[in-house]
Amino acid sequence: MIVITGGAGFIGSCMQQALHARGVDTVVVDWLGSAGKWRNLRHHAPMQIVAPEALEGWLATRPDVSAVVHLGAISETTASDGDLVWRTNVDLSCRLAEWCAHEGVRFIYASSAATYGAADRVEQFSDDPAGLDRLSPLNLYGWSKQAFDQILQHRLARGELSGLSWAGLKFFNVYGPNEYHKGRMISVVKVKYDEARAGGPLTLFRSDVPGLADGAQARDFIWVGDVVNVMLWLLDHTNVCGLFNCGTGIARTYADLAHAVCDAAGVAPKIEFIDMPQSLRGQYQSFTCADMRRLRAAGYSHPFITLEDGVRRYVHDYLATPDPYL
Repeated sequence: MIVITGGAGFIGSCMQQALHARGVDTVVVDWLGSAGKWRNLRHHAPMQIVAPEALEGWLATRPDVSAVVHLGAISETTASDGDLVWRTNVDLSCRLAEWCAHEGVRFIYASSAATYGAADRVEQFSDDPAGLDRLSPLNLYGWSKQAFDQILQHRLARGELSGLSWAGLKFFNVYGPNEYHKGRMISVVKVKYDEARAGGPLTLFRSDVPGLADGAQARDFIWVGDVVNVMLWLLDHTNVCGLFNCGTGIARTYADLAHAVCDAAGVAPKIEFIDMPQSLRGQYQSFTCADMRRLRAAGYSHPFITLEDGVRRYVHDYLATPDPYL
């Protein structure tokens, strides 16, 4: 049995679908709420759903669990309640790592590319653990992910959490089905598709970096299916431990993305630039690109699909269909 925290969310529900397809018993830890989030699990229900506040009591019963995939977190880059973010993103992660070490359970968790802060060159996105303490996130969310990465590494270096089989993944810009509940944190692909379908221009932020053209801001966009494949591989290869980037290793501009969305939607490209909201200024990453050499060296050899193919798959197989859920 595998536990997926955040298993009704975007990446979590896609992981749940993949494990369900494998015939694996799963327990999802999440709130479904009243906004239709249950639809993320409609086609592949777990064996059980545990409310997050009941998780530790449930774990105390010593269920027969082989792995914990810890994806649950406060993921808004504009989050401002530091105490809540620390309790959710750091304290809970520490307790889960301790439980997994004690019980001999594989622990896979979500970190984030937000930990890289204002990095703007490929070489600054190295996941070499020797450089971990030099990173400087721009926002509370990124800092909380960085804090847990550091705590775990430092405890392991001190010989604590003996025998823990673990892997952390720094997710870059993930897009794909089942993200529809995410509000302001929904992927740019979905937002631009909605704009294209409405017949208006696709709006992109003007650059706030001197010398960088509007629309030339670039991110490492990764299809959610590729993210799931990496996590499945880590479940299958319990000898692989460490903190790894999870992107494609290729940075693509927002202008590239806008054109890919228009092509997939069958509309002529029309782009309009708007000012960046004040809430994002000083916290906006204008460039991300995962250095994937360490994961490749660990043995992961599957190719990542291109932005154009991923956007086309998202639009044709999900967004343009009556049922857009995985």
